[in-house]
Amino acid sequence: MMTFLNDWIQKLMQTPGSLWLVYIAVYFIWGVLMHNFGIYTKIARFKHWWQIITCYILYMIPISILLDGLPWYQQYAYGLFFMGILEFGGYAIKSSTAFENNILDRLFGERNFALGMTLFFASYFPLGNALVHTIHNLFL
Repeated sequence: MMTFLNDWIQKLMQTPGSLWLVYIAVYFIWGVLMHNFGIYTKIARFKHWWQIITCYILYMIPISILLDGLPWYQQYAYGLFFMGILEFGGYAIKSSTAFENNILDRLFGERNFALGMTLFFASYFPLGNALVHTIHNLFL
């Protein structure tokens, strides 16, 4: 366990600053867009706007960097674990709110809401890493 943690910290510290900046820009914009989309479509929302920073930047970026370099299906599989913790925890402590009778509840049932969100948001890790590297390689 300690070796894993040391390797992860080492990987975070060895990530170039320019790559960190692209991660922060991409994930922040992505978070703002998804938060506003969730409100507009009345699916779900954060209780506070600044949770975009804690969720997308402080939680998802380090995990993305940890998973970077793995095949997309492994990134997604590990993403299920990490997003499951985030989704379950957010709705359990009520820092995220699902709108009543939202489209996901109507399609899949309200007991499946957090599972549906987890299945969707786990895709952020392989997609986010691919997008960040594409942008980084194009511009930096």
